[in-house]
Amino acid sequence: MAAPDLSDLPNLDPESFQVPNPEGLMPKGDPGHPPRILLLYGSLREASYSRFAAEEAARLLKVMGCETRMFDPRDLPQPDSVRETHPKVAELRELATWSEGMVWSSPERHGAMTGIMKSQIDWLPLSMGGVRPTQGKTLALMQVSGGSQSFNAVNQMRILGRWMRMVTIPNQSSVPKAWMQFERGRMKPGSLYNRIVDVCEELTRFTWMTRTRSDGLTDRYSERVESAEKARARVNASSGQT
Repeated sequence: MAAPDLSDLPNLDPESFQVPNPEGLMPKGDPGHPPRILLLYGSLREASYSRFAAEEAARLLKVMGCETRMFDPRDLPQPDSVRETHPKVAELRELATWSEGMVWSSPERHGAMTGIMKSQIDWLPLSMGGVRPTQGKTLALMQVSGGSQSFNAVNQMRILGRWMRMVTIPNQSSVPKAWMQFERGRMKPGSLYNRIVDVCEELTRFTWMTRTRSDGLTDRYSERVESAEKARARVNASSGQT
């Protein structure tokens, strides 16, 4: 394997950095394409630290062999205020369907994730045309804070990830005093940056490992029972039975 180009990642120690090796993680029949990761962030500020953190994650994920796309939440309407055919809603849903894993990066505001972050998640349906756009996909969580370190936003997003039936990785990132950790849009070196590297490594490995196994991992007895009951109801209706 050729050495990765780390020229845009000056904070990395080349001797310690390793691109996650998919061998031993990929099951038979894996499509072989780079893991597809969608990154969402929760602020519209020009100097948005949650966006800066997501951009750092995107750079790392790319050098780890992933394909990344980032959704710009600007002009996304509030949930239920427009139809799902709105261009920004359709764009978000198409990206969610395309992805095999996600990164959610939110500021903590008043002890919680931002409304901008929550609105993006609320526009992602549990089911869409017979397809569950988030079920079984991997998820990594990050937050930034203006003050001391907190985990309120990542804890809330972890609950949402479970609700969206996603495979949320154990590791997470919380960046306190974010205004001290970034300079001209790039994160400074240190333990907080290293944690984001850890999160990206883990997300890449989990995505390699689970992306073709998601149907088996999320197969549920209760849903099989429900499907069988609906099938029996259709048969009875067609035969005139009650």
